[in-house]
Amino acid sequence: MNLTQHPDTLERIAAGYALGTLRGPARRRFEAMARAQPQVRAAALVWQSRLSALTELQEPVAPDAAVWTRIQNLVQADQEAVRMQELRGAAQRVVQLAPGGPAAWWRSLLLWRAVAAAGIVASTLVLISGANLRAQFEGQIAQLRSQLRAGPQIAYVAVLSDDKSAPAMLVTFDARNRQLILQRVGKYQEASDKSLQLWALPPAGSPRSLGVLGRERNLRLSAAEADVREVPMLAVSLEPKGGVPGAGGPTGPVLFKGAWVPNTL
Repeated sequence: MNLTQHPDTLERIAAGYALGTLRGPARRRFEAMARAQPQVRAAALVWQSRLSALTELQEPVAPDAAVWTRIQNLVQADQEAVRMQELRGAAQRVVQLAPGGPAAWWRSLLLWRAVAAAGIVASTLVLISGANLRAQFEGQIAQLRSQLRAGPQIAYVAVLSDDKSAPAMLVTFDARNRQLILQRVGKYQEASDKSLQLWALPPAGSPRSLGVLGRERNLRLSAAEADVREVPMLAVSLEPKGGVPGAGGPTGPVLFKGAWVPNTL
């Protein structure tokens, strides 16, 4: 199938590729298409840039203690396996060197008991490690589900670009927490006596101010979903320090703008 003739399918597959959910032969086929077709490659790059920018908005999270316990259990299991292999090798060497040859040793009940005991110990350790790993995995899954429920619910996304189509700002709307999340991805920085102001551009009527931006690279603005629903475009203008009243629309130049689209992921 020619993905360039099916934009919706191309968007879904490119999003899956960037998220890592596209795997196996399907992922390899998509990579081959991307190498041969510029439109497919561009779609993949756009989704990778969107998602990488979103991850930068998240605060760093220290690994759970269960992760380190799991690693320790895996290391111990590997060490036990190596120790068992060495024990078996040593037993075989002793058998070969013993007086009376291998037959005398293999008839020894003591040797069989020692080997059987070592096998039981190794099996017990493996079972214990497996049970611990399963409990840890279940705990981690429960914790991840809790974090996902508490995390942002991205309902809308926009990439605002300058007049040369260079991305300057990523804007998302978190419907769960009723916040606009903005991240500067370009190098533009306004002067100290100026402010950037975010505007919603409805299909009819005057622009509506969504807030004045600080000078931070990452910032949040409170907003209700009604403020951003059915808005096709967002824009950022350069205004006097502190911004201008929202009813009158922008008074300075519009620096960045972009389509405001629902997040379908």
